[in-house]
Amino acid sequence: MSQQSLEDLLKVVGNPVTLLRNSQIGAYVYPVVPTEYSNWRDEQRAWRETAVLFDQSHHMVDLYVEGPDALKLLSHLAINSFAKFPVNRAKQFVPCSYDGHVIGDGILFHLEENKLVFVGRAPSASWIQFHAETGGYNVKVEKDDRSPSNPRGKAVNRKCYRYQIQGPNATQVIEKLNGGPVADIKFFHMDAIKIGGRRVRALRHGMAGAPGLEIWGPYEEREEIRAEIVKAGKDFGLREVGSRAYATNTLESGWIPSPLPAVYTGEKMKSYRQWLPATGYEGTGSLGGSFNSTNIEDYYTTPYELGYGPFVKFDHDFIGREALEKMSGKPQRRKVTFAWNAEDVAKVFQSMLARGEHYKYIDLPLSNYASASYDKVLANGKTAGMSMFTGYSYNERSMLSLGMVDPDIELGNEVKIVWGEEGGGSKKTTVERHKQLEIRAIVSPVPYSEVARKTYAEGWRTGKK
Repeated sequence: MSQQSLEDLLKVVGNPVTLLRNSQIGAYVYPVVPTEYSNWRDEQRAWRETAVLFDQSHHMVDLYVEGPDALKLLSHLAINSFAKFPVNRAKQFVPCSYDGHVIGDGILFHLEENKLVFVGRAPSASWIQFHAETGGYNVKVEKDDRSPSNPRGKAVNRKCYRYQIQGPNATQVIEKLNGGPVADIKFFHMDAIKIGGRRVRALRHGMAGAPGLEIWGPYEEREEIRAEIVKAGKDFGLREVGSRAYATNTLESGWIPSPLPAVYTGEKMKSYRQWLPATGYEGTGSLGGSFNSTNIEDYYTTPYELGYGPFVKFDHDFIGREALEKMSGKPQRRKVTFAWNAEDVAKVFQSMLARGEHYKYIDLPLSNYASASYDKVLANGKTAGMSMFTGYSYNERSMLSLGMVDPDIELGNEVKIVWGEEGGGSKKTTVERHKQLEIRAIVSPVPYSEVARKTYAEGWRTGKK
């Protein structure tokens, strides 16, 4: 008996919104890595003040694409230009549906001639794999799936470990590991460094807001390499970051990790839905937040809304090009940071200490309770945007969220974020019965800057236009 496809599942459930809003999958898990090595507050402080070691070995899919048509395939799927993409370069890879809506994103590494690896979440990896298997390309793919959320005592094995050394003192840590100065690696270029006598490949990255490197190698060497990094970092205040704090670094750097993949509708997408398993990310993921439309397409996003507008290049043919050409140059929602009002946030926690109705619990430091979050942003009582990724920054002493706003909403404006789900909440396992609360927030830039803090000191009044 063949397995049920996503298309089969959607025929049974009808509206995909109902399926996703009541998913029983639970919270998104960053697997295997300990929740905390010290405490999440000091771990957050370290990427701002000293240095950190991020262990990225487990929560992402690695999809290897090899063959004469590798670049041809990937170029056909990405909004990005491939005009200049030699070996030892990397780029953020953003694929879209035929209607120009984002499926996901991730990092694409050009390892060798005709050999690349995509590193990221499942939706983009599956989209690449589908076209590699069905598009007539002369390529082969190897999927190294993310580690299981619950290994149930079984050994976890990956093809590679993947670490990042980030923070103001990262360069000093890296030079100590290397036994001397490291060649000046340009942003998103690759080279190699020495660690414990081994030659280790490295990508120049800046995930935590300061220069650093992402390194990788055979998984069986992971503990040896980790120990060397920790030892070298002792004199420079390096801290290992647990899974609890890890994802919150994006609140300060401005990347929205998990928009809903735009795959649930469209006749041209049907063959893909027939290929996707019902038990995959798209069929089991969850949708949460105060924005609640019965039309799944209202949750789709464009590259322009997510801040990927500069990546869109019409110098090549790619899926979604025609749709994006029509959007280009028109007013678009844009990505921003929302800095939440402290008094309103305190109301949520205060309600947990009283009998009777309470507001939706805010978990710290990461507050998302669904795979894809969509909270309504109100301006003058009308929906003017979405809040899509929420958490607490100990560095900023503020609740922050990333999202998008309408073109007429300006930096410094005060808006209201509707926290919690309507009708007491959906049937997701992460949702207790609660009532909604409108939380004031200041619209601020990405990456996050001092705008919100200066405005807060003045009483959270609307900023000047």
